Amino acid sequence: MLAVILLSILTSGCQHLAFFPDLSENLAFQEDKPEKVHPQTETIETHEFQLSDGQTMVGTIAAVNTRENDTLSDIARHFGLGYNDISIANPGIIPWTPKAGSRVLLPLQFILPDAPHKGIILNLANMRLFYYPKQQPGEVFTYPVGIGRQGWNTPMGLTTIVAKKANPSWVVPESIHQEHAEKGDSLPQVVAAGPDNPLGLYAMRLGFPRYLIHGTNKPYGIGMQVSHGCVQLYPEDIEVLFKKALVGMPVRIIHQPYLTAWHQDMLYLEANEPLQKWTLDKSLMKKQLLKQLHQISAKKNVAIDWEKVDRIIQRSDGIPVPILAQSPDVAAISANAVQLSHPEQLYQQPVVAELKDSDWSILVASFDNEIEAQKLATMLNHQGPIIPARKIQKNNAYQVIAGPFKNQKEAKFVAKRIRMDFEIDVEPSKPRLISKN
Repeated sequence: MLAVILLSILTSGCQHLAFFPDLSENLAFQEDKPEKVHPQTETIETHEFQLSDGQTMVGTIAAVNTRENDTLSDIARHFGLGYNDISIANPGIIPWTPKAGSRVLLPLQFILPDAPHKGIILNLANMRLFYYPKQQPGEVFTYPVGIGRQGWNTPMGLTTIVAKKANPSWVVPESIHQEHAEKGDSLPQVVAAGPDNPLGLYAMRLGFPRYLIHGTNKPYGIGMQVSHGCVQLYPEDIEVLFKKALVGMPVRIIHQPYLTAWHQDMLYLEANEPLQKWTLDKSLMKKQLLKQLHQISAKKNVAIDWEKVDRIIQRSDGIPVPILAQSPDVAAISANAVQLSHPEQLYQQPVVAELKDSDWSILVASFDNEIEAQKLATMLNHQGPIIPARKIQKNNAYQVIAGPFKNQKEAKFVAKRIRMDFEIDVEPSKPRLISKN
């Protein structure tokens, strides 16, 4: 059973959400309570930044300590980050089951892509969108995105927004019909607006045929290659962008894994792992970067720490790091990050209702390992729409129970979702106590 789960995929409509990787092998940032006491602040800018002339880097590196039942995905969404941003920056923390008190680095500093500051710029390499409003010169808005998975790549190039639609219906393409049919699932020709619509509440059609920038009913796929090519934003982010963006606005989609910036008399490098489509070009892209840095070094008459450059490229964690000789390394950046106080409630963090004997439920799986049981329960809680679940200890095992469900019909529908998305064969369980009312 465990092997099946670890190889499973989470799917919904137009999305294909790969299993979240376990990055706990790399212990660059330890999952532990911090030894150093950091002064705390309440808020930090996450989306909207003012730009001065020539400024090419915005934001601030921050950190927050986890509480019981937090996940990295919950923290990421609250602070305007994608799953890729937070998981890669914190490789020593298990994303779905972090220990309470773990110090989580929030990579909220961004180097702007090397592209004209007009309209929308989407950098596939770090799965981040930058919006330069014409009506608000000197500002930039930035949002994490989900993009097309391998084989369904998001197209590159210059296009425009050609139409906008609130509460869109989804006309299911034939290719997606076939994909679901191969898994024993059938989709309607049109999915109406609502919680089961993978387009979410807002959609903007691009000049590239059949491609959209839209919301999602599965927000925890943001920051991953999850879609059939469309660009997805958190529901709260697409609502803001939808209201600001105009039909006819340019949209430029690029792939720039290596970004540089001068900021406060210091040269910074941000490295991201090239997407799989560009894996064979990684060596060439690195050579081009090194050539660019040598030119900057000569022109500015500055010394670059080339060993640090190699380490940054090898790590490719998306964190801007200064690269001049004797400049701080990523450990120092982490240690000096702005410490944020934990919010009273993380935005849209799932809350699971109590399971009573009179409720319908589903026994999803049973584990000897408590962590694996908690991981599966948490993943169910972060489906779109949510599948309420919890871990329950029974004798020497840990069961994952989904529910409550109000009736047999709802329980059967969720059981089908679990079979489709996790490849686990489950059946609903009747209420243990039948109400007399």
